[in-house]
Amino acid sequence: MSRAQLAAKIGAAAAALLVPVVMYYEGTFLRGYVDPVGVVTACTGHTETAQLRPYTKAECEHLLYTDLLKHADDLRCVTVPLKDHEKAAFISFSFNVGRKAFCGSTLVRKVNAGGLPGACAELSRWTYAGGRQLPGLVKRRAAERALCEGRHG
Repeated sequence: MSRAQLAAKIGAAAAALLVPVVMYYEGTFLRGYVDPVGVVTACTGHTETAQLRPYTKAECEHLLYTDLLKHADDLRCVTVPLKDHEKAAFISFSFNVGRKAFCGSTLVRKVNAGGLPGACAELSRWTYAGGRQLPGLVKRRAAERALCEGRHG
């Protein structure tokens, strides 16, 4: 999978906004590791087939774009048109919390009801993992909310 495939699926502008946010907040590690809540993770936040082993940069790039393309499909839960920055924010969020949590969220209910400002505000509530608030999630959600609200640099 590649950046070009992602751009073809969600639009070049949305992809250009999305990729740096996910890469920054996930970080890229060329070795599998256990995340703060005990999930085996590899490369740039990949969990589905992650193993505690070394990875190459090429493997990590492939996994990142495969995962982003998969989570781009999560936007099917949203029934209203989205701007590029909103797509990027919601895909980043879904990448982090998973399709089930994203599609079942109050955020999606609000956006589908036409309440985009309220939907963007919902991002600020998702700062807990394993029952505790994580500083990294606080920062990530603030960035996703700013992106959602069109306040990206």
